[in-house]
Amino acid sequence: MCISSLQDKKCFITGAASGIGKAVAIAAAAQGAELFLTDINAVQLESVVNRIRQSGGRISAFRVMDIADFPAVQDFAHDILAAHGSPDILMNIAGISIWGSIENLEHHHWRRSIEINLMGPIHVMECFLPAMIKAGRGGHLVNVSSAAGLFGLPWHAAYSASKFGLRGVSEVLRYDLKRHGIGVSLVCPGGVNTGLVDTIEIMGVDSNDSEVQKLKQHFQRHAVTPEKAADAIIKGVLARRYMVFTSMDIAVGYWFQRKFAWPYEFVMRQLNNRLHALTKPR
Repeated sequence: MCISSLQDKKCFITGAASGIGKAVAIAAAAQGAELFLTDINAVQLESVVNRIRQSGGRISAFRVMDIADFPAVQDFAHDILAAHGSPDILMNIAGISIWGSIENLEHHHWRRSIEINLMGPIHVMECFLPAMIKAGRGGHLVNVSSAAGLFGLPWHAAYSASKFGLRGVSEVLRYDLKRHGIGVSLVCPGGVNTGLVDTIEIMGVDSNDSEVQKLKQHFQRHAVTPEKAADAIIKGVLARRYMVFTSMDIAVGYWFQRKFAWPYEFVMRQLNNRLHALTKPR
């Protein structure tokens, strides 16, 4: 079943307390969706829930949890399925961002990136997709990857391991789920001005360094709002679009990467050199 409207559609959203997840939850509620929300931040999640309910939105269940905790995801999924049946739309939006060169990344950085950005969405899919298939109503799956799931950006090894992995899962499910009427959207945001800009961890670099601050400011000037990203995601679902870009620069970059391999590699090397310079004493 193609989803032509969010009205009365049961929508499960992770990372709903801030950034893109919050913006999607608010926008989906405004379009009549029945929401099931989760996030690891209790205070912010409760704030979003109150805001949506006060504006007339419908939230049937919400729970504070870490999507990397499989038993916690299982318990929430069991309660939702028992009380409300299977969702129509799954939106895997929650994620973290950890950057660093290989010599500065420690084992726990790799593990946490994979556990949250890749295994978290897998936990959600494992717990809900079989029920969606069994229900036979079709539906839609949204996996939020990243530009770092398309490009080999400098210092993104751990982050890209998770985001390229999610891209691979989505590519397979795009075809596996088609026979069940379940569409798949792979969202590849570029710059989005969320709280991650301030909380991003860059191993081996002083976050107060003037050059780092300049890069952050440059990023924020060119970043889109979470609301614009949410609008692109919802339009992608309704259009049953696989690749969803939240800004034109990533769409152009993806096209450029595939059409002009050598210039793309040159740009990546130059960017790598610029970031590497930040580690040198000045």
